[in-house]
This record gives sequence, structure tokens and C-alpha cells, in this order.
Amino acid sequence: MTALLSSEWLKLRTVRSTAVLLAVLAAALLGGAAIAYLMTADWDHASPEVRLRFEAADPALPVVPIGQFCLGVLGALAITAEHGGGMIRPALVAVPRRGAFLAAKTAVVAATATALALLLSVAATGLGEWITGDRPAPIAAFPELSDAWPTVLANALVMAVSALVGLGLGFAVRSSAGALTTLSVLQFVIPTASLLLPAPGNEHVYGTSLAALAPQLAGTQPDPLLSPWGAGLAVALHAVLALGAGAVVLLRRDA
Repeated sequence: MTALLSSEWLKLRTVRSTAVLLAVLAAALLGGAAIAYLMTADWDHASPEVRLRFEAADPALPVVPIGQFCLGVLGALAITAEHGGGMIRPALVAVPRRGAFLAAKTAVVAATATALALLLSVAATGLGEWITGDRPAPIAAFPELSDAWPTVLANALVMAVSALVGLGLGFAVRSSAGALTTLSVLQFVIPTASLLLPAPGNEHVYGTSLAALAPQLAGTQPDPLLSPWGAGLAVALHAVLALGAGAVVLLRRDA
């Protein structure tokens, strides 16, 4: 199993798409920091009445959705690149136990995505706190840095699970274009379209989408649909359903 894990890690870190996605994540972090800096500069020159209408200068607000999508793409390409390049057949010949193949790839993607998600979440929140300094709410996202940890961990968990959702979709669809299209629909189209549904259906669909679960998981969402435990269960269910669908296709269909 150790050799299999090493092989999957070698595949993931040597493909060109991984480097591109890391560059996109770094650019997103810098862009979020720039937005926070500009918002803080406007705050410093605004009147007290205008300051009340400011939102928090939190780089995580734009960074987390981008991180979710990029890590979802990372997970999807971890398997669809092998299908697209024709390497899946020799890979399955070398590892005839398909369950072990799925487990190893899932473990490597989960570990890599968790490390990247935690780093990105900590960096985004830390930059926001550094930029806003000792300025009060609403420009400051948190009264103290210690108050940010539930949000930091919730954001990291949702981003990491997005990678597993992407991996499951990749196993199920076996196409980079198909997996990324499905991932985009799940992350962007369905949550946006759900707002057009009549109540209370709109709240239930949007509130259980992966994009809306981090604040509920952290316990910072006003009038949440789910408790933190319920949100945690919903996050896990996204990964289980996607990986379950991928496992069914992998075990029952030819490569």
C-alpha cells in the first residue's frame, strides 16, 4: 500500500495542471488581499455614517469559493487525466484491486487538499487581520484572531471536501470536461438557481449546497438552516455520495 500511495503522490505532484492550480490559488490569495487593502483604505477616509455600511475586509470571502473550485478541479483531474491520456488501463493492470486503487487515490487527494485548504484558509484570514489591524467592526471580520478559528477550520474543511467531490465526479464521469462541468453546476449554478425557487424550497436547496455550509458549520450564519453538527453531516454526505458514485462506476465498468 505504501508503494501505491507513493505512486499516486508522484502522479499528482508531477502533472502540469497541479502547478497551474497552485498558481491560481496564489493569485486568488493576492487578489483577496488587494481587495481587503483597498477596502481598508476607503474605510480610513470615510465618514462615520458611511463606515456603518461597510462589509468586512476579509480576503477569505473571495478566496474560499475560488479555492473550493480549484481543489475540486484538482480532485477531478487526478483521475480524468489518466482516462484522457490512456494511462488508466496500465494503472489498473498494475493495481488489479480496484478498491485499493480508489482508496490510495482518495487518501492522496484528501491529504493534499486538506493541507492546501488549511494553508489557504489560514493565510487569507491572517492577511485580513493584518491588513485591518486594530480597526473595529464592520471593517474587521473578527473582534480577536482567536475568534476566527471556527471559520478558518470550516472553510478549510469545505474546500478539502470539494476535492473529494471532484475526485468522485472524475471517477463517475471519466471525462475532464464532463467532471468540471458537473462540478461547476454543483458549486455555482444550483446554489444560484435555488434562490429563484419558492420558499421554503429555496432555503433548503441553497442551505445544503456545499457553497453555503461553511458559515453554518462554524456557527456564524444568522438564522442557519442547519446546526453545526447538521452542517458537518451535510459536508460529509457530499463526499460520500460523490465517491460512492465514482466507486460504483470504477468497480462495475471496464476502464
